[in-house]
Amino acid sequence: MTEELIKTQEKTVCYHCGDPCDSDVIRFEEKDFCCHGCKTVFQILDENGLCNYYHLDESAGISLKSKDFGDKYSFLDNVQIVDQLLEFKNEKFQKVTLTIPSIHCSSCIWLLENLHKIQEEINSSRVNFAKKEISLIYNGDRISLRKIVELLSTLGYEPQITLKSKDQAAPNKSNTVIIKLGVAGFCFGNIMLLSFPEYFGIEASSDETFIFLFNWLNLLLVLPVIFYSGLDYITSAFKSIQQKYLNIDVPITLGIFALFVQSLYEIFTKTGAGYLDSLSGLIFFLLIGKWFQSKTYENLAFNRDYKSYFPLGIIKLVNDERIPIPIKEAQKGDQLLIRNKELIPVDCLLISENADIDYSFVTGEATLEKKKSGDTLYAGGKQIGGSIIVLVEEEVSQSKLVKLWNQDAFQQNESVSFHFVDNISRYFTPTILVIAAISSIYWMLAGSDLAVKVFASVLIVACPCALALASPFTYGSVLRVLGRSSMYLKNASVVEKIMPLQHIVFDKTGTLTNKENTGIRFSGELTEKEKAMVWSCLGNSTHILSVKIYDYLSQSHPELMKINEFEEKEGKGIQGKIGGHDVKIGSASFLNVDTSEQLHHIGTKVFVKINGQLKGYFTIDQQFRSELTAVISNLSKKYSLSLLSGDNDDQKKSWEELFPPKTELLFNQSPEDKLNYIRSLQNSGMSVMMVGDGLNDAGALKQANVGIAITDDIATFTPSSDGILAGSNFNRLPELLKFANDSKKVVIGAFGISFLYNLVGLSLAVTGNLEPVYAAILMPLSSITVVGFTTIAVNLMGRKI
Repeated sequence: MTEELIKTQEKTVCYHCGDPCDSDVIRFEEKDFCCHGCKTVFQILDENGLCNYYHLDESAGISLKSKDFGDKYSFLDNVQIVDQLLEFKNEKFQKVTLTIPSIHCSSCIWLLENLHKIQEEINSSRVNFAKKEISLIYNGDRISLRKIVELLSTLGYEPQITLKSKDQAAPNKSNTVIIKLGVAGFCFGNIMLLSFPEYFGIEASSDETFIFLFNWLNLLLVLPVIFYSGLDYITSAFKSIQQKYLNIDVPITLGIFALFVQSLYEIFTKTGAGYLDSLSGLIFFLLIGKWFQSKTYENLAFNRDYKSYFPLGIIKLVNDERIPIPIKEAQKGDQLLIRNKELIPVDCLLISENADIDYSFVTGEATLEKKKSGDTLYAGGKQIGGSIIVLVEEEVSQSKLVKLWNQDAFQQNESVSFHFVDNISRYFTPTILVIAAISSIYWMLAGSDLAVKVFASVLIVACPCALALASPFTYGSVLRVLGRSSMYLKNASVVEKIMPLQHIVFDKTGTLTNKENTGIRFSGELTEKEKAMVWSCLGNSTHILSVKIYDYLSQSHPELMKINEFEEKEGKGIQGKIGGHDVKIGSASFLNVDTSEQLHHIGTKVFVKINGQLKGYFTIDQQFRSELTAVISNLSKKYSLSLLSGDNDDQKKSWEELFPPKTELLFNQSPEDKLNYIRSLQNSGMSVMMVGDGLNDAGALKQANVGIAITDDIATFTPSSDGILAGSNFNRLPELLKFANDSKKVVIGAFGISFLYNLVGLSLAVTGNLEPVYAAILMPLSSITVVGFTTIAVNLMGRKI
């Protein structure tokens, strides 16, 4: 269905926001919209199955027409203020994280993470649901931060902007919860104490003065409980209703006010003491659950930090000698050698004459930035081209990359979507409201005074805290266990993506073959000077074959020579100029070598040309990883397999014997060929995992549903992968995948426990046999039970790996 612009004289209202349309009406899918913004939001919701958003109200949305905010955000025109807010900035891209308290539901997440469809200058947006934050990367040349903030406010998601020193510690949100919990606990205990006359059945006629005094004291004590300790629930519910969406705080708030209004009625009419003890107890136990849940999400750091994805080592230059050191030992003032495609791990100054830096790891855009000697290079950039020398300005722990990591650049579990939970929670709140309404109406028609108590108890006991914790805590525990086995996944959602996998695609060199420097020989003739030129050229590449041949040639101690115009073609080879000589090293196709004649030796061949003359070729014997036969055999029982390689097919017969019959084995594959192969499998309906060494496989790793990089070399890094597996543990891949798959059983068990709690609680609540305060106790108890079950179950399963 295409969009059309029509003229109308009739009064037409916008399908999204309900505002009257002007004379120009945008019609899309037989619906009328007042502007392109409203139409775009409808498309986003429609594409993600969230149009039940409109069923809540005929004009459920917020108008996307431009609004005049006057000077409200004029302070964002000040460059110094904006620089304090920005986490990353270069000539083109800027990154900022804003707090948005009004984020409440899956519709909020989908809308905010699709801002690029509304405003094309926004490159990407990620929502941290637990912290109510959004991280934005945008084109600073084309849109200002002020315009972005005004756009968010127009959408109904006004950011909460505070300027603080970067060195100032952020307030601990859990401390606020503890203070509110303390206030609620103090008031709850005293209300219980003052309610003793009711508990012991003392007649109001004999002690009317004391009963009156105690009731009013209880009323005074419950006010800070509701309007301080419980304010977050009320505010959240109010904002949710403003946005025409029912989040889980709506039924809780209804329960709170149902108890409060009923209590006021009984106290003012002197017909009873109300439910103030239950009301204060409800908020007290809700806060216990909230505190427990916040501590749970804090623990979902999965025992990982930036080191899980960081190069483990770097090359330090001392008197022109290359010394590999652990990355954490790089100190201010050290000179480091950064080779082609290597990640810059520290903030530093460029010593070399020039450099081409790719900041796609931070910005998501593979745009090269030209740098010259003396320029500052930020951690997270990649050198593209020849080697460069840099001077360390900040240690790795103080670099911008680490700060970005800690600010959720990679730990994005907060924006993770667990489909099982999402599908249930979408209908949970409306269902509970219906059950509560029907139950209270039944008791009201029956002439019972249980209607209010039943209504509140149903809303409270069905609070889905345990339901919400089941998936993230299970998968978080899985990540910890996998991390102990040197398999590091980016976030918890990767575990869920592993479950439906059907096909596994392997790269060959460096993935299924080991990287030990054995079995290398040269066929041809190289003078000592030519050997030095080849060795110096290879030293600028991080490709596994380059590294192997470089180490092989190092045994003859050649002379290091300066290289100019270095260039590396992914999956093909390298070339450069050394002392006026053209050096070219790589595959037969890259060097235009005729291989029709029989070549000696079986194995991967790397050819060498100097000044256009073929000097010979290196042969690298391919040695399988240990237990590779068993790995392939185990995986083939559950998954279909494929092999992709950029090398020639000299050893095709050996690989055919290793893999099951009819396995597709493709050789001479470029990085683009690998990516397109993954895409073709996905187009046929398959869920695909790519397993590569992270060098020529970046595109395929990113395209695959799950991309796992195998790493042996301390200097390699793969930003596009979903996870990293140490090469030494490659033989454990089948059992690690099986463990991740089996975790779904734990999630189902946790859901069962949560459902059992809800079923028992609802049964007691609708029959009037459950006091609201006991319903409130069941809520954190179910959460604790679920978390305890998932932790114990996952760790018991993890003992097997």
